[in-house]
Amino acid sequence: MRKVLITGITGFTGRYMAEELAARGYEVHGLSYRQPKGELPACISAIHCCSLNDSQALRNLLTEIRPTYVVHLAAVSFVAHSDADAIYNANLLGTRHLLEALRTIATDLEGVLLASSANVYGNATEGVLDESAVLAPANDYAVSKAAMEFMARLYYGHLPLIITRPFNYTGIGQAEQFLIPKIVAHIRHRAEVIELGNLDIARDFCDVRQVVKAYRQLLETPASIGETVNICSGSAYTLQYVLEQAGIISGHHLEVRVNPAFVRSADVKKLSGCKAKLNSLIGELPQIELRDTLRWMIEAPSS
Repeated sequence: MRKVLITGITGFTGRYMAEELAARGYEVHGLSYRQPKGELPACISAIHCCSLNDSQALRNLLTEIRPTYVVHLAAVSFVAHSDADAIYNANLLGTRHLLEALRTIATDLEGVLLASSANVYGNATEGVLDESAVLAPANDYAVSKAAMEFMARLYYGHLPLIITRPFNYTGIGQAEQFLIPKIVAHIRHRAEVIELGNLDIARDFCDVRQVVKAYRQLLETPASIGETVNICSGSAYTLQYVLEQAGIISGHHLEVRVNPAFVRSADVKKLSGCKAKLNSLIGELPQIELRDTLRWMIEAPSS
């Protein structure tokens, strides 16, 4: 049985990644810096507690598991996270420790997927961005991911690396500090008012279920090794569209107040990803329209 190790398995994306891989017959192992509470989901064989900063423990664990594939999702993922040191420690140094541990032990690795971010492109270039676009990170999160990509190149000759640059994506279970979950939470709670920034800025949004499917297929495609690939829908949606669709689905319409603190004057109006390279590697994924993702999130049973 093929073994896969998912770092950050208890996070938003990690849980969906585990389900996607287990459904395809993988033996799923997780890496977490602390033991999760309660029983493990049936799709996960084991969760191993280990800090990415503990190099020796990490090497011992990898020697024990002997994964065929690694999906590296562990990161500080919120752009506005207040602790810059924590961002760089997790996103850059944590990744380096993982790659060094993988390099120094004898393994039969077939693929190591590193989740970067489309934030590395910045918000200064209008239009559709492909993987050749100049990197222009504009905050600590984006800089940490761009630095991670450059650092990872040092291991290209040693490890079968794939770097992904996901654009915005969402789904059930994403924290409410992110934009669409914030809107969905207000809708589900029947709030009267929501504070947002510019409503006419358009951005690329995917469904988390599409993202993890793309990750799996990239891992299983030998031609992906050594590549950097956008994960995106290729379409741009405005906040106004999201609000209108949420209102149609729920029958509840929010009063929107523009909070100047949420408005960034330097943001370009429209930004989306080019998925030509992704399609050339794994074929066209079945599209999940944003309105269908919103319906899934809004109509989800309360936990």
